[in-house]
Amino acid sequence: MRDYANEVFACLFLDTKNRVIEFEELFVGSLHSAEVHPREVVKQALKHNANAVILAHNHPSGDCKPSQSDFQITKTLRDALALMDIKVLDHLIIGNDVVSLAELGHL
Repeated sequence: MRDYANEVFACLFLDTKNRVIEFEELFVGSLHSAEVHPREVVKQALKHNANAVILAHNHPSGDCKPSQSDFQITKTLRDALALMDIKVLDHLIIGNDVVSLAELGHL
């Protein structure tokens, strides 16, 4: 995802042992943003019978610094998925490096 020209939002869907069930690129946006629909993320997690997810998106600029929008969509998705008893383990921002919002204490 590092070399994508547009921002792409993806999910790793995990089983109860945190093994990957599926990786899906769910939303493709513009150079600096992608519109993420929580309903679709929840729908795909249920389709895959996921116990947990790892969220990921790229910053085409290469700058991995999380934006306020990144923090907000993480919280929104965490809350929506929690209603279905699905955990969000991390949200990775991919650019010239990778930033973990879990490591930053935002999950």
